[in-house]
Amino acid sequence: MEVERDIAGLALPFAAGAFIAAYAGHLLHTESLSHITVALTVTLGLTAVLLHPVHRKFAPAYIWLIIGCLGISLGMFTYFHGSVAAVSSMPWRVAAAEEFGEALRGAVDRIPFCDTQTNALIKALITGAREDLSPETTQAFRNSGASHILALSGLHLGIIYGLVRYSLSAIGNSRAAIYTKAIITIAACGFYTLATGAGPSIVRAFLFILLNETARATHRHHTTASVFFAALIIQIVLSPASVRSVGFQLSYAAMAGIAFIYPWLRDFWPSEEGDPTSLRSRMNIMRRVWEAASLSIACQITTGPLAYMYFRSLPGNFLLTNLLALPLTTALIPAALVTTALHSAGICPDAAIRLTEWLAQTLLHSLEIIAAM
Repeated sequence: MEVERDIAGLALPFAAGAFIAAYAGHLLHTESLSHITVALTVTLGLTAVLLHPVHRKFAPAYIWLIIGCLGISLGMFTYFHGSVAAVSSMPWRVAAAEEFGEALRGAVDRIPFCDTQTNALIKALITGAREDLSPETTQAFRNSGASHILALSGLHLGIIYGLVRYSLSAIGNSRAAIYTKAIITIAACGFYTLATGAGPSIVRAFLFILLNETARATHRHHTTASVFFAALIIQIVLSPASVRSVGFQLSYAAMAGIAFIYPWLRDFWPSEEGDPTSLRSRMNIMRRVWEAASLSIACQITTGPLAYMYFRSLPGNFLLTNLLALPLTTALIPAALVTTALHSAGICPDAAIRLTEWLAQTLLHSLEIIAAM
């Protein structure tokens, strides 16, 4: 808990400073070298105070206040410096990843589904390309409260992560195997992140995987909260302009709900043997439904205000939507990846294509019904 408190004590003021700089600079139309100079001067001054022996005479509350102010000034400096230096987006695209992304989109388009909206939906779910979705499909996702499913994020990369981890499980759990699995997993997820455009929400998901796998390989203790705060700092440092992205804000808001509200809601349902991770608890169907509902409610609590502020909408059927759409999406993405790979290799059975299309159409029809309620 002390580690989480310490990193939160820096991460939250740092993020606040970046947000203040982003929106104050945008409103005042001033992001110049003078702002960098002021922010840097304040940062160096506060750092000097903390390094000087005189700080030992301060009460702990004053020290935390200085650290908080240091985090704010450092966040403002990071944003202003990034803006003036024109480091406004992740410059991580590489030719191989771009070519793979284009090839993947082309491979999805060539699958002979009966309805072309199936191709468009699958392409959106696994590559992030949504330009071929019909207005009716996009509206159904929006009105049912499922727009987040179309935005590449932790859900999509998490499925890729799970598939990679499962495929590597056969190499064992020796020290060398653990390092090998971590390296391959990080490389595969990183490549997929680049191939799909490296948007703020999927970069956030990749940073979570990177930090989790690094901690696992080095046997470092970590929690969702500590990973959350570390990823927040890293992403703002790498791409300061991301703080003004709606995807960035919604992604971290959703993870805040998962990290800090979901465990509290989840534990309202009594667990078997007092342990929510026990086999009997995990096999309890009603508890699994409650966990899914708790996850949806937790995310809605933290993302709802932002969604209303940006889109002036707050779907009332979000709980029903997530209970139906998330399991279907979780089944559809692996099925789509397997079907795409097999069809590209020329060995895809017709049953795989029909199953994938059935999952896609079931998802679409479910959302259309919910949207019309």
